[in-house]
Amino acid sequence: MSAPFNDSLRVRLGAAVLALATLAAIVFGIINFQQRSVFTAPDDGVSWIEKQGVVAWHVSPKSTAANAGIRTGDQVLSINDVPIHGPIDVTKRLWRIGLWSLARYQIVRGGKQFEVQLVIQPAPRPASIENYLSFVGVLYLFIGLFIFARRWNATRAVHFYVFCLVSFVLYTFQYTGKLTPFDWEIYWSAIVARLLQPALLLHFALVFPERRPVPKGQGAILGAIYGVPGILLLVRVLVGLREVGFMPSIEARNTLDRMDLACLGIYFLLAAFVFVTSYRRASSGILRQQLKWVTGGALAGIVPFLLFYIVPFFLGVVPRPWMNFSTISLALIPLSFGYAIIRYRLMDVDIIFKRGLAYTAASGGVVAVYIAIVALIGALFHTAWPSGTMGGVIAIVVAAFLFQPFRDYIQARLDRFFYRDRLDYRRTLIEFGRTLTSEVRLDPMLASVMDRISQALLVDRLAIFIEDESRPGSYRIARSVGVRYAGALDLSFLDAGNNPFAQGILFYESARAARESSAPIRQTLEQLDLNYFIPCQVRDHAIAVLGLGKTVDGDFLSSEDVELLHTIAGYLAIALDNAQLYSSLEQKAGQIERLKDFSENIVESLHVGVLAVDFSGAVESWNTQLERLIGVPREEAVGRQLEDVLPGDLMAEIAARSGDERVSSLYKFSMQNRDGRNLVVNVSIAPLVGKSGDRIGRLILFDDVTQRMQLEEQVFQNEKLTSLGLLAAGVAHEVNTPLAVISNYIQILAKQLPSSDPRQQLIEKVVKQTFRASEIVNNLLNFSRTGAADFTEVNLNVVVEEVLTLVAHPFRTAQVQVTRNLQQQLPTVLGSNNKLQQVFLNLFLNARDAMPSGGTVEVRTAAYNGSVEVEIIDTGAGIPQENLHRIFDPFFTTKSLGRGTGLGLSVSYGIVKEHAGKVDVRSTPGKGTSFRLEFPVARKAVHV
Repeated sequence: MSAPFNDSLRVRLGAAVLALATLAAIVFGIINFQQRSVFTAPDDGVSWIEKQGVVAWHVSPKSTAANAGIRTGDQVLSINDVPIHGPIDVTKRLWRIGLWSLARYQIVRGGKQFEVQLVIQPAPRPASIENYLSFVGVLYLFIGLFIFARRWNATRAVHFYVFCLVSFVLYTFQYTGKLTPFDWEIYWSAIVARLLQPALLLHFALVFPERRPVPKGQGAILGAIYGVPGILLLVRVLVGLREVGFMPSIEARNTLDRMDLACLGIYFLLAAFVFVTSYRRASSGILRQQLKWVTGGALAGIVPFLLFYIVPFFLGVVPRPWMNFSTISLALIPLSFGYAIIRYRLMDVDIIFKRGLAYTAASGGVVAVYIAIVALIGALFHTAWPSGTMGGVIAIVVAAFLFQPFRDYIQARLDRFFYRDRLDYRRTLIEFGRTLTSEVRLDPMLASVMDRISQALLVDRLAIFIEDESRPGSYRIARSVGVRYAGALDLSFLDAGNNPFAQGILFYESARAARESSAPIRQTLEQLDLNYFIPCQVRDHAIAVLGLGKTVDGDFLSSEDVELLHTIAGYLAIALDNAQLYSSLEQKAGQIERLKDFSENIVESLHVGVLAVDFSGAVESWNTQLERLIGVPREEAVGRQLEDVLPGDLMAEIAARSGDERVSSLYKFSMQNRDGRNLVVNVSIAPLVGKSGDRIGRLILFDDVTQRMQLEEQVFQNEKLTSLGLLAAGVAHEVNTPLAVISNYIQILAKQLPSSDPRQQLIEKVVKQTFRASEIVNNLLNFSRTGAADFTEVNLNVVVEEVLTLVAHPFRTAQVQVTRNLQQQLPTVLGSNNKLQQVFLNLFLNARDAMPSGGTVEVRTAAYNGSVEVEIIDTGAGIPQENLHRIFDPFFTTKSLGRGTGLGLSVSYGIVKEHAGKVDVRSTPGKGTSFRLEFPVARKAVHV
């Protein structure tokens, strides 16, 4: 328990110390800034040094001393009669005299002594540079606080924060020259920060971005790093305390300043060298990408300050105002390092480097324009630039108007420099990402995505892996460019069960670097040669993976590229999801359409009418057979109520069975359709049930059995005729023998009686009735005869004409008119001429008997579809509906007693069937009757 407790206590104490140091630095910086804005140091324009007296080391041009005639090398003896023993005495006397007061200098030049009078003026203050340095210091502190708050527990985060805090002290702590106790604290704090900052930077370079194995003598290295600044600080302290022979002087101060800045420059160069070495030795591509721009940021921040300030000052050049602008580049160091720490696991820091460079250049441009405006106004109008509040307001307005245009221009030029021709492709890719969801076809969309990504990022190896439908959570290659592979690929490293995208992306520097993966996976990575695998996620589920290799130059992608790909991956995921949904809907729609067509084909192929209605009685389905049966088109029936399309009597029967849960039927229901045809139908009514088993309506089936009923009646009639024929044959044979005996004996008896015998009349009556009985017996034999007669080719027109000739006299007597409508060149039929004459004779005589008051008989003959039809139509009384199905029964007749035996139509029906024909009778009482006979055409023999 003691070790964790000690660690926690150490962390808490360290955090408390950092918090107190940060708070103290901020408070001191604010007070120092307020004092610098209020206090103005008096100055005579001369830098005095102690050299065999107090001698002028440098005289500022156009200063009050230069105007009064003081030159370099002049020795000052007194000011306002107060002796001067050292340079510090000059400063104290100037503070006592005060600004804008007259001072009398006793000067010795070339052994001659003379007095010089000058007015004490305010010391020149480069306010713009001081404020910019304060801004850089605040930027250091802000970046340090931001990084420490985001990654306080990360290695090197505390180190980097201390570096930023020390840099804040270095750039914001600037002593006023009043030399008060607080001013001395500010002075020494800035000195310590100036010595400590380069040591912290070099130390940071040795441990960033990964801590290396601890070499032997690491303590000595760190001792040397921090020892040199410590020695320089110790020398400053000894000089200030006048110990060990050190004496405070301008020369000593300048020498120490040169040594401090030389140390800073050397340490900066060493840090840059360490970064370059780390970049070259980095074994991982990620580290190389990180260090590439970190090194660039460090060099971009160090080199300008080293070349334009440290080196000239070390060589003895008096600092010029333009040399102060070299400090602008120092802001790139914290910007680049800060981004590297926050985005440690990303590829690089090029964006923040470019933006920092853009802001730095823009700030420098604004300052240059500001100085140029000041110089131009002074040269044109011979007046000084407004100072104080008004000057500050004008400077702020100028900066506000110029900074953004400068920054945008420089940023655009930097983008062009760093990306050149890829910039336009990036914009195209972003626009494409916005409109990606408009494409719903999978293959064209994938082709467009890969083509644009390849052009934008200059990547020649891409692949898109989509989820395998057969194995959810696994992936397969949907499309690839520049990827060559053979055989099966082990893509299990992408499986959702392995959680490969916990860090956002999956990165492999190379197949050999995937040491923890299995051999098949390494072989797959080697074949694919892809380095980046970015998930395309929808609703926290990766439906696809975008795989990319290096650029055509062999470089890894930048963080901007990866961020752009993340955006595109989101758009691509939505588009893929839409495309897959669209494809699934298309497939399901096709399946539904095929099932619908298949079901409709089944329903349309049925020879029964199919009708479906919902609970409200509205028609939902109506097939073609039902159209022909009911006489109502489908368009007219669907959507209407059932009672509007079915006959009322049928609808009443269906409604009576609407509540039945089982199938109910109407058997041989007679109805009349909309066309007026009389039909006999079988109707089945069944509940219509859905997939869930719930009842959703009714299904009604209509089976037209009209022809079946007619066939059944014909079969029944044939059976009756067959039975009667057999009975008639037996009766005829049994009756014919005694009739023959009676006829013979009565004729013999008639010959024996004289003609005058009164019994002769009785014998003649007996003979006549005997012949009549014999005729009846012969008719019965003809009715019952089933043997085939000799058939020949017969022209029915000829048969009809012959029969009409036979009935011409009876028709004239009965006032019956005959209308002939006979087809010329009528095909012949195979039959018996005598039997066919008997058929037509019976029909004509029946027609005459049906018209006792006269009328018209129409005879029509026609041929079509391999058949010859003969139709005989009369205008007689017609046959009642109830007798229509009995007219072919033997011995059935409606004629008066003695006018018919009831065998004529029966015998005719048998003859027609013997000729393979059909008989159809239609009759309307009061209007007439139509007999339609149909015979097959005689087929000609084919001679081979």
